[in-house]
Order: sequence, then C-alpha cells, then structure tokens
Amino acid sequence: MSAPATLLIANRGEIALRILRTARAEGYRTVAVFSDPDRHAPHANSADLAVALGGQTSAESYLDIDKILSAARKTGTTAIHPGYGFLAENADFARACTENGLRFIGPPAEVIELMGNKRRAKAFVSAAGVPCIPGFQGAQDDRTLMAEADRIGFPLMIKAAAGGGGRGMRLAHSSAELAAQLRAARSESKNAFGNDELILEQALIGARHIEFQVFADRHGNCIHLGERDCSVQRRHQKVVEESPSPAVDADLRTTMGEAAVTAARACGYEGAGTVEFLLCPGGEFYFLEMNTRLQVEHPVTEMVTGFDLVAWQLAVARGEALPVTQQQVSQCGHAIEVRLYAEDPQQQFLPQAGPVLYWREPDRDGVRIDHALGEGAEITPFYDPMLGKLIAWGQGREAARRKLRQALAQLQLIGPKNNIRFLYQLLIQPEFISGDADTGFLDTTANLTVPEAISSDWVALAAVLNHQRFLKPQDRRGGRTNWRSGDSSVPLHYRLSTEGRDFECELLALGPHHYRVSVAEQAHQIEMQPQTLDNTATAALTIDGVAQKPLFLQQGNRLYLLQEGRQLQFEDRSQAPLQANLAQGSGHVSAPMDGALLEMRVELNQTVRCGDTLAVMEAMKMEHPLRADRDGTVIKLGACAGDQVRGGQLLVQIEAAPNRTTLLPGSDSS
Repeated sequence: MSAPATLLIANRGEIALRILRTARAEGYRTVAVFSDPDRHAPHANSADLAVALGGQTSAESYLDIDKILSAARKTGTTAIHPGYGFLAENADFARACTENGLRFIGPPAEVIELMGNKRRAKAFVSAAGVPCIPGFQGAQDDRTLMAEADRIGFPLMIKAAAGGGGRGMRLAHSSAELAAQLRAARSESKNAFGNDELILEQALIGARHIEFQVFADRHGNCIHLGERDCSVQRRHQKVVEESPSPAVDADLRTTMGEAAVTAARACGYEGAGTVEFLLCPGGEFYFLEMNTRLQVEHPVTEMVTGFDLVAWQLAVARGEALPVTQQQVSQCGHAIEVRLYAEDPQQQFLPQAGPVLYWREPDRDGVRIDHALGEGAEITPFYDPMLGKLIAWGQGREAARRKLRQALAQLQLIGPKNNIRFLYQLLIQPEFISGDADTGFLDTTANLTVPEAISSDWVALAAVLNHQRFLKPQDRRGGRTNWRSGDSSVPLHYRLSTEGRDFECELLALGPHHYRVSVAEQAHQIEMQPQTLDNTATAALTIDGVAQKPLFLQQGNRLYLLQEGRQLQFEDRSQAPLQANLAQGSGHVSAPMDGALLEMRVELNQTVRCGDTLAVMEAMKMEHPLRADRDGTVIKLGACAGDQVRGGQLLVQIEAAPNRTTLLPGSDSS
C-alpha cells in the first residue's frame, strides 16, 4: 500500500500536536479538527488544514463519529490517527474508518472490541497462558456479585468491564460498603462508557503497576520495547511514569515481556499497544488489561530507546515491517514523566478552569515537555484537565529525578490552580527517591496535599509589590516612594488576602526601593532592584539579606507570586470591610466548577444530615459528589439532573436544623 498523503488527527491538545510533528516529518499533509472552545487552540492552527466540528462538549465534537468522517471527506483524508482518549479505543470508529476507505492508525476493530472489555480480555489472555488476577467476570446481578465478592475476599477491586483511565473503579474494604461501591461504579461506568457491566478482582496490596510497550506488524513480527513503571497513581489514574522500573531486573523483564508479547500475538494485534500487569512484592505478576492505542506515557519509552513510536505506527499502517527485532531493542539511561493537571491538590484534586496568564517552559537539556499551552489559552471544563507532560532523561534514575525536579522548579505557569508544586514535593519523598513506591504510595503520603504554611516574608514581598502599583512609572524609575530624607517616613498599612486569610501589613520605606515590612509581629527587610517595574517580571530582590528571583504578575488589585511551582494569589483588601470568616455549614452548596449535573439526590423539604450526598456532578471526565455541610432541611434546588451548570451556581440550599435544648431529669424549662 502506498503511503497515505493526508493524515487527520481525531484529537486535540498536546497529543494532536505531538502526532502533527512526526506526521509532518514523515511527509504527510495534516488535518486538525476542533470544537468551538478550541477554535484558536494551537493544534487547530498548526495543521495544514483544519475543520470545525462545532459544539462544546466531547459528545458534541471529538466523540461524534459522523462529524469526524465528514471532516475526512472534505479534506481528502486517507488515514486517521485517533491519538489517545476520545475515539482511540472505539471499535465502531475503527470499523467506520475502514468501511469509508480510511486507514485507521491502530489495531483492527475486532481486536479493540475484544481487548476493550476487561471481562472478555481476561478470559482470552488466560486461555493463552498469561496469568490473571483472581476474580469474577460473570453474571451482573447484585446478589451474585456480592456472593462472589465474599468468595474472593476483601479488600476487593470493582472495575468497569468497558472502562479505562480509572473511571468506574472502586475499592471495597468490606462487605458492609460493597453495595454502595457497586452502585457508584455502575453509575460512573454507565456515564463514561455507556456500559455498566462490572468485574471483580482481588485487591493486590503493595503491588506495582508495570506495563510493557508492544508493537506488531502485518508480517508476523511482534516485540516489546521494555517496561514502564506507573505505580504512582491517584484514583487509579497515573501521575508519574518511568522506564525502566526500579522493581524489574533483567530476568523478570524477559519473563514479563514474553507474557506481553504472548497476549499481543494471541489476539492478532497490529500497531502500538500496551499490556499492563500488577507485580506483587514476591515477584508474581498478573495481567491487568491491554490498551489498544498509544499511551500518554509513551515519551519515556521513546527517551530510553531512541525510537519514534508515532513514526512506527504510521509505518505499520502503511504495511511496512518493524524496523528492529527483539534482540536489537535496548534501553539507555532512565526517563521519568509527570503529568501536569489543572487541579487543586488541596481540595481533593478538584479540576480547575480558567485562562493561562503566564507561561514559560524549562530548559530543554535532557528535558522534554509535551503541551498545548500559551498565554491567553483557556482551560475549559469540557475536557480532561491534563495540561501536558514533563519528561526528564538521565544516565541513571537519580540523575533523571534531579533533572525533573529542577525542570518543575523552572516551569512557570500562572493561571488555574495546578499540581506543579504537588509534583515538585512528590519527587523528594524518601519512598519515591528509593524507588519503593507502589500503587498505594499516594494514599499513604498525606503530607503532599496538606496546605503549606504561608510564610510572613512572602506576605511582606506581596505588600511591597502591591505598593509598587500605586507609584507612577517615573517615580519607580527614580526611586520616589513614600520615603523622605531624615526620619519623616510615614508607614503605610495594607490588608492582603490569600487562601481565605487576611494579613495586616505595615510598610515603611527606608530609602529608594528599600522597605521594612511588618507582618504578624515579624519584620522583614526587602530591597528591590529598579528593573522590577512591569506588571509581569522576575523580581530581582533581597529578603532579609537573601537574594531571590520570584516571579510575579500584577492584575489590578490581584497579585500572583510564583516560586518553585507554588502559586499564591493575593488580593488587596485594604479599602474593603473586614472579611468575616464564614462559619462552617453555610448551607449553600454550589457547583465547584462548570459541568453536568448527573444526579440530584434530594427533594424540597427533605431533611438531611451533614455529610449526606446531595448531588453528583461530572466535570473534566470525573464524578464529584456534593455533600451537605450542615444538618437541616432542603429549602431550595437550583438545578435538575441533566442540566449544565456553571461554577458557583447554587444547587442546594439547606436551612439549618433548629437548636434543641435537652432537659436533664428534674430540670425546669422555665
């Protein structure tokens, strides 16, 4: 088959850009598709041709097969690359591409269908001799599932048979919580995949998540490119990936790699795929699932092997043989990848949305960053909150870890809350440094999500930078502030608010660009360099004699400070009334961000208790239960199930339960 002239990438964001780079290098004409929110996105502007799909949500755009095929017809497309996510593992889409004379860059539809269902995939690979986790993949009635759960034993994993990406997965620790977990897993699976079929598996405590990159062509060649360790996860979604794994030696690599190739050969695989295993502390390993697409974490394999996996995908789709044999595959050095997310780690990783106000990449020496970000880009609530991936390579694991941490420190992102500081702190945890982190690592490392203290020197710095905005440009350049010669300086008072707290600051100018700032009985000396003049700059300054270069961004009465991945937003409230601390239990339950209201579980006049689940929202591909913050009665409902809601919109209002006085025996109520 001759090489297809035109390649359409049926995806968005950083993966669309990554595929575009290789496709262009391989001589393809490229086509991008985009939704309404992505009209000005980098991937839409980078391709040779671009087609508007319309719509805002995934269902209205990137998941609409008819719209994708129509875009292909308009542009003379001959091949479609699905990227990952969206339609990448949709057998109907792969089949529709073939039926319309388009080359689907991936395995045949029948293979996607087989391996995309966890129940069928386990039975299939088990028959091929690949070890599988003990569990149950049968009847779906709750009575049978609960009986089988008791037989398997607890703790127990509940999984969506058609699922992936951690959705539709729940861990049940006992039979007492099983019914609720089954109900939650079914609901999330139905909403995410249109299928509520579940399987049960024994929970393997202390296991590592190890996956093997496999590749197969139409000539009978099938190889693996080594393993990736994806054990650092939250909510069963990968956060850190690395290759090679600290837990896999040469002999185990050979054994597990052969099992991965066996699974791929058995199903007649073609192209790039990933066979995932759980590795127990004793060395036993079990098949977990097979992903029939390119993985988010494929860059770590590329960095240690030197191969371009997208170029291989395109070559296999053209009918070419794999360029190397198993004996020619080797790993050089070590690579570690972290996933960058728009989320708030201190609020249970709640997805975030909003504009990117400032963006600078780290040094590229041994570092790769895949992203689709830029100043002015809008992080919307309609898609996955992943912003991109940061990958570092080193001769050894420790060298790669140090380089990655330095890259996170250099990465400058001001905008929606994100996990950069969380990742920065994660990389210095002793368990991660030693290479001993398993799939339970983040569940037992609670200090990573505890709010960090706000140091008084940062507040003092914010006061000085905030003060600068009141000076005229000529005064900044000439050093004129409230300073006067002699002892006639007049202290200024500012009240700055950040992360729900107000800080009173007394600022005294001691000379041009030289200040003493008192915050909560702590006094700090700050000297600014004259070049710190603009609204956005790296501030060259000394704080108490220590030279520093934090990044700041001033927007009106809001000031953003960024250092080593930590972003603080200060608001000048000097002229505002004192902010009263909101008491716990306001009774106003609002949408934390834009999204869809999946369930409204309460009615008007219903009595609720603090902690009860009132509603369930879906935003950025995750379900978020909204809970009552007080005992009381529901007096207002602001939306119905199925509604699209905006961040901050009132959903449920609860009137507090009346206080009741308990009379002791013999007491008088008068």
